[in-house]
Amino acid sequence: MTSTLTFWNGTDGATGSEFMIERDGYKVLIDCGLVQGIGDNDEERNAHPFEYSPRDVDMLLVTHAHMDHIGRIGKFVAEGFEGKIVSTEPTKALAEVMMNDAIKVMSMKEREDNIPPLYLSKDVLKALSLWEVCEYNKTFDVIPGLRATYKDAGHILGSAMIELRSNKGAILFTGDLGNTPHDILCDTAHPGAVDYIVTESVYGDRSHEERSERREEFADIIRDTLKRNGTLLVPVFSLERSQDILYDLNELIEGGAIPKIPVFLDSPLAIDITRVYERFTDYFNERTRKDIASGDNIFEFPGLLETYTVNDSKEINVVDGAKIILAGSGMSHGGRIQHHELRYLDDPRTTILFVGYQMPGSIGRRIIDGAKKVSIKGRDVKVRAHVEHIFSYSAHKDSPHIQEFIASAEGLKKVFVVLGEPSSRLFLSQRLKEYYGIKADLPNNSETVTLEI
Repeated sequence: MTSTLTFWNGTDGATGSEFMIERDGYKVLIDCGLVQGIGDNDEERNAHPFEYSPRDVDMLLVTHAHMDHIGRIGKFVAEGFEGKIVSTEPTKALAEVMMNDAIKVMSMKEREDNIPPLYLSKDVLKALSLWEVCEYNKTFDVIPGLRATYKDAGHILGSAMIELRSNKGAILFTGDLGNTPHDILCDTAHPGAVDYIVTESVYGDRSHEERSERREEFADIIRDTLKRNGTLLVPVFSLERSQDILYDLNELIEGGAIPKIPVFLDSPLAIDITRVYERFTDYFNERTRKDIASGDNIFEFPGLLETYTVNDSKEINVVDGAKIILAGSGMSHGGRIQHHELRYLDDPRTTILFVGYQMPGSIGRRIIDGAKKVSIKGRDVKVRAHVEHIFSYSAHKDSPHIQEFIASAEGLKKVFVVLGEPSSRLFLSQRLKEYYGIKADLPNNSETVTLEI
C-alpha cells in the first residue's frame, strides 16, 4: 500500500507548516500553522477556508507550539474538525497560552482595523478537549497500518520530530530542528532509519556563531551599552528566546561578568511562558536539572523586573540610566517593543540587539539591513541606535548542522526541503545532493507526492 503526502502550506516561506498524509481513505495532518511575514496577503491567506474539509481529517499531529505550527488550529476546529489532536504535554500547555494570547491580539485587530478573528475562545476550548498528550519515544497507532513516534527535536520546550511508520517504510517530519547543544533543553534526537524526511530550512544557507562565543558577545554588547549609559533593546520571541536570554543573564550577572543592571521582561506572554517552562523541568537537560536541584532559579537574577501590566510597562520610561528591555515581538512587527523603539531608536546611546531570524519585510529585517528610518505605528523614527545581532540565539539548526543531521539518517531515499526562504531551500537541497548524494526535492504548496510507506 502507498501513501500520499500533500504540502498544503509551508513551501513558499519559513512559516505556515501544514502537511497531510493520506492512506487508504484516512487523513492525518501534521501541524496547522499561521503564514507569517511572507507577503501583504498573509491575513487573507490565513483567513481563507482550508482547501480540504477539516471534518474529514482523522488526526492532527503537532510538532511544537510556535504559532507558525499551531496558529490555525482554532480555525481548523471552527471549520468542523472533530478528530484527535496529539502532542507532547509541554506543547499542549504552551499551545493553550499561545492560542489564548492570539485571541487577545485578534480582538484588538477587530476593534482597531475591523479584521475578523480567525477563531474564538470557544474554539480553543474545543481544541483542548480533543487534545491528547504523548511521551517521547513511545509509539502509538495513528490510523490503520500507520504508527507514530515523537522524538525530541531540541527546538523549544516539548518540541518534537514526528516519525510515521508502516510495515513498508517510514517518513520523518522534523518540525523545527533545535540549535543544539542547548543550555536548557536536551539535544536533537537521531533521525534513525527512515525512507523520507520533510525538513525545515530556515537557516539552510547560513551558519551560526559558535555557541561558546555567544554569551561573551552578549556580555560585550551589554558592557558597551553601559559605557554609553544607554538602553539595550532586545526584541524577543516570547517562546524560547526569552527563556534563553534570561538564562544567559542569570549566568552573566550572578557570575559577575556584568554588573547588576535593571532588566525588564516587558512581555506578559513571555512571563506566562516562563511559568510553563518552570512546570516542565523534567524536559530540561541533565546539567540544568542539577543546577535547579542545587537551588539555582535559572530564570531569575538580581535586577530582574517582570512588567506584566500596561502601567508597569509605562513605568520603565521613568527609570533613568542604563537598562535592558526585553519585549515582544521578536521581529518588531508588533507588541510592546514598538513603544520602546519609538522612544529609544533615535538615541545614539541605545543599542538594539536582534537575537533571531528576521523575516523579509519585517521592521527588524529592515533595521538589520541598514534602514536609517522605519515606520512604527504610523510614525517615522530615525535609527540612530547601534544595531547588533547574534544569530546563534536562534532556536534553529544552521545549514551545516541540518546537513549533518539528515546525512546521519539510515536508508534515506529522499528529502523534501520546506519551511525556508527560497534561497535557503535551494542552497540546502543543492548541498544535500552535491555533498552527500541525497535526493532533495523542493515541493510547491498544494503539491502531492506518492510515498512507498
